[in-house]
Amino acid sequence: MTDALSKLLATRDWLMADGATGTNLFNMGLSSGDAPEFWNETETDKIRTLYRGAVESGSDIFLTNSFGANASRLKLHDAQHRAHELSRLSAEIAREIADASGRDIVVAGSVGPTGDIMEPVGSLSHAEAVEMFHETAEGLKAGGADVLWVETISAPEEFRAAAEAFKLAGMPWCGTMSFDTAGRTMMGVTSADMVGIVDGIENAPLAFGANCGTGAADILRTVLGFSAQGTDMPIIAKGNAGIPKYKDGHIHYDGTPELMADYAVMARNCGARIIGGCCGTMPEHLRAMREALETRDKGPAPTLDQIVAALGPFSSETDGTGDDTAPKRERRGRRRG
Repeated sequence: MTDALSKLLATRDWLMADGATGTNLFNMGLSSGDAPEFWNETETDKIRTLYRGAVESGSDIFLTNSFGANASRLKLHDAQHRAHELSRLSAEIAREIADASGRDIVVAGSVGPTGDIMEPVGSLSHAEAVEMFHETAEGLKAGGADVLWVETISAPEEFRAAAEAFKLAGMPWCGTMSFDTAGRTMMGVTSADMVGIVDGIENAPLAFGANCGTGAADILRTVLGFSAQGTDMPIIAKGNAGIPKYKDGHIHYDGTPELMADYAVMARNCGARIIGGCCGTMPEHLRAMREALETRDKGPAPTLDQIVAALGPFSSETDGTGDDTAPKRERRGRRRG
């Protein structure tokens, strides 16, 4: 492989990804309900600031502001015809920041879920999903993305549709699911299931893993589940900065930079090679994560009890795979309300 991400993975034991997109943009003035992808055109300097914040905090990979740049999501704003254009703009700005960094940075084109439920449960057909993902992929490719990065997926059917679309675009890709329902995705996929899905895809990703979910502890349990399957494929961990809490009319995440530093090192010890943050993860978190990864030696995989002691309790008693040996759920402040 000669793509930018494979080159970095061949020379490094771990890579650091970026943090939150939405949380950072809300702090810059984005209103709830607005499409952040419009800012690629109307607030270009703020998107530059978003990307630059990740790069200057030590990220080796950062995602473009294109999570919702598909026809289905943009239809909510009467902009379904702009999926390719807004995706391209997000990658063009990212390419500018990456190329000016003075080091090897991977621009990952973010591709979020369509927001629709696929057949046979819902009405979205496989062909329609492939078409939407392909349009977004071509826009990101035209803008200069190095790799496509489908994220926060719940359904295996949607994951496979994205893989097919990325093959049509001729682009390497990575993929993460969100394990936010008692250790499973919303559509019931477990960590073990995901390894099986990835192994069975013809157009295999360069790396796979988990993002978002409920908190830093939960995602590490999921990563341990990936590693337990004996996969050789690089694993991604992109966990939230703690637990969201509603305060003063806004959502705040309670994870400190110190907690996220511990999370990053433990994620590496659990088997992840690409480590970043998701909701609530700000540049100060990323800086602490980078320093910890650079200065702390790699150790053995932590036990579930060690994860709880460092990061707080899990949101469910098991990871959804049938293993009932996880520490019991505790009634503490670090809980999702």
